[in-house]
Amino acid sequence: MPIGLHRYHQSQQTHFLTFSCYRREARFASPETYDLFLQCLEDMRRRFAMCVYGYVVMPEHVHLLVSEPGRSTLGVPDPASATRADLGKTLASAIRDLKVSFSKRLGRQEGQPSSFWQKRYYDRNLRDEHEFRLKLRYLHRNPVKRGLVNEPGDWKWSSFRHYALREMGPVEIESEWTARDRELSTRSPVFLCPG
Repeated sequence: MPIGLHRYHQSQQTHFLTFSCYRREARFASPETYDLFLQCLEDMRRRFAMCVYGYVVMPEHVHLLVSEPGRSTLGVPDPASATRADLGKTLASAIRDLKVSFSKRLGRQEGQPSSFWQKRYYDRNLRDEHEFRLKLRYLHRNPVKRGLVNEPGDWKWSSFRHYALREMGPVEIESEWTARDRELSTRSPVFLCPG
């Protein structure tokens, strides 16, 4: 994110994030590298109680649709006292943690250079459902647009199959059907007595 640029942050605000590999080089060179990134993304999602709505990992950049954690997950004694600055720092901290964690784990595996990522990233607040759907479609179609695959479902490192096939991938995706499944799993079973 550019230095000195102030963003509007609100609890549960949805963001479209893009961050690039150093010098926009194609550093995701193997399936193992992609898979490791997705493991780190899932770790970040759990650690920061983030909602991940969509993702795509491309050879030289990543797109994410995420929401900031709710006030109750900020670790402040009085969640109501969390400020917009706290919320923004949490999102920035989560992304920094993701990038550092991935770089360290990759470096241990492959002896990669320490500067895997560009320092800054693009962050756009999504204002409504229409904008959300446009960005989700954009990120899922990105591998097709780039000529990497013929169909969005052919790209293994995206959340497309979650939405199209209800396939559970390495990153838990927040969607209508996962929320419905979660709700159903917390209900008490209903027993029907024979007539």
